[in-house]
Amino acid sequence: MQPDKTSIILENIQSRKSVRNFTGEPVTKSCLLTLLKAGMAAPSARNRQPLAFVVVTERHKLDALGAELPFTKMLFKAGAAIVVCGDSTTDLQEGASDLWYQDAGAATENILLAVEAMGLGAVWSALYPYPEREMHVRKILELPVSVSPFSIIPVGHPNGQDRPQNKFRAEKIHWEKW
Repeated sequence: MQPDKTSIILENIQSRKSVRNFTGEPVTKSCLLTLLKAGMAAPSARNRQPLAFVVVTERHKLDALGAELPFTKMLFKAGAAIVVCGDSTTDLQEGASDLWYQDAGAATENILLAVEAMGLGAVWSALYPYPEREMHVRKILELPVSVSPFSIIPVGHPNGQDRPQNKFRAEKIHWEKW
C-alpha cells in the first residue's frame, strides 16, 4: 500500500466519532448513495450478501423514529438515516443462518467510516437484539416479515460539538497467550 493511502485510511479510522449533534441540513441523495455503496462493499459471509438498506429522509419519519427509539434523539436534527437490515429471503446455506448479524455489523462500520471520510457525521444505534426497537422501526418503515432491522444510522452535517476519542488500551492486548 502506498504510504499516502495508508496514512489517509488510518487517519480516517482514528478520526471516526459518534456524532449526535447535527445542523439539520439535508443530506444529498448522491452522498447517501455513496454511503450505501460503502456499506455494500463490506465483507459478507460466504458472499451471500443478505442485507438490505432503508434510507429515510422524510422529516416526519425521522421524527417518528426518534420519538420512540431510546438513544436516537439526534434523529430530530439528522438530515437522513440509514437502517441496515437482514433479509431472510437470502439463502444463507446450512450453518450460516446467524452470520447476517456479522455482515450487518461490517456494513454499518463501513458506512460510518465513509461518513467520516465525507465530512459528514453519524452514530450507530442498535435495533437488534431489542424486539421493542425492531417492532417500532418495522411499523414505521413497513418492513416485511422477512426483513429484520439491525441498526439505524442517523446521518447529517455535524455542528462541530462531537470529537473523536482515543480508545486504544494497551492493557487489552495479549501477545501469544492470555
